[in-house]
Amino acid sequence: MAAAILMVTMGARQSLGLFMFPLNEHTGLGIASISFAMAIGQFVWGAVQPVFGAVADRWGPGRVIVLGAVMLAAGCVMTTQVTSEFGLIFALGLLSAAGAGAGSFSILIGATAQRIPAERRSFAGGVINAGGSMGQFVFAPLNQAVMSAFGWMHAMWMMAVLALTTAPMAWWLRGNKHKPVHHDDAIPGLSLRGQLKIASRNRSYWCLHAGFFTCGFHIAFLVTHMPGEVNLCGLSANVASTSLAIIGLANVMGSLAAGAFGTRVRMKMILFWMYASRAVAILIYMAAPKEPWTFYIFAAALGATWLATVPPTAGLTAKIFGTRYLATLFGLTLLSHQIGGFFGAWLGGVALVSFGSYEWIWWADAALAVAAALVNLPIQETRPIRQPAMA
Repeated sequence: MAAAILMVTMGARQSLGLFMFPLNEHTGLGIASISFAMAIGQFVWGAVQPVFGAVADRWGPGRVIVLGAVMLAAGCVMTTQVTSEFGLIFALGLLSAAGAGAGSFSILIGATAQRIPAERRSFAGGVINAGGSMGQFVFAPLNQAVMSAFGWMHAMWMMAVLALTTAPMAWWLRGNKHKPVHHDDAIPGLSLRGQLKIASRNRSYWCLHAGFFTCGFHIAFLVTHMPGEVNLCGLSANVASTSLAIIGLANVMGSLAAGAFGTRVRMKMILFWMYASRAVAILIYMAAPKEPWTFYIFAAALGATWLATVPPTAGLTAKIFGTRYLATLFGLTLLSHQIGGFFGAWLGGVALVSFGSYEWIWWADAALAVAAALVNLPIQETRPIRQPAMA
């Protein structure tokens, strides 16, 4: 059920780039302004996750997911009515982004990890993550088809209706978290504040943040500006939607593989090779002719690691700190992910307006991928010695 919820919330978010040019035509705000609104959404989606994660850790995730469903649906509907930059930022950048964040990784993986044995957590994270990737596979061509047949507003209304379907799914996660959880790894008397103090002094945790920042930059740039890149190459919008769908489908397999390998292979090495492969894929893409098959192969290569970084990142967080406050701690890494996402979405629009292409962003993206690969190597996967903290 967690995978199904994530399929809807991530499917809605990961196909927003398809609305870039229709929104520009409807509002006349310009690509840079719309990119900024979407960049705000990237940041807000990450910023709310540690907050909602803390609420879920305290009162349970069910209510958080229901609230998120209503916010996401309201934001989608409101987006069809706004014509100002402020209105677009509020509807798309704040309301719908916060709603999607309330039904996303930190809440869903955190809640699931507390309900299953430790040896199954990595694989479960892969399954949940695969649900999000399946959402991209389904939503990208579905939105494009609805936009082509009925217009972009109808596609937004459709997403609003689908967002509301996640509310009844939250029944599976109902109730107080203390009843079903397995806190075999918890430290007696450790408060959330104490856990945050411990995490803030842990170098491995900060390495996870640094790598995830790059992941966010990379993903947000592509989901926001892939349609623009396709358009610059003189290709149809169907190439962009098909490429986004291929990314999602490939990541279903990549996420499941990452979850399975996480039980047998050091998770920091999984992250190292994922980020390194992205740098190679970007450089090959930049040198290749810009034909439809180039985008499809590029999408498949990226999709293998797209959001497959989530299971090992969440798995390392749980391995180092346990699951008691996993929704909060992993939510904070997602905040770093989405700070990177803000810059990826925003600077992509700035680059297009300023230089007429995305070339320098591609170079920056490749360099960041190399840095992300290297920063994961110093991570220590063993749990640190910790003293209980009451405050």
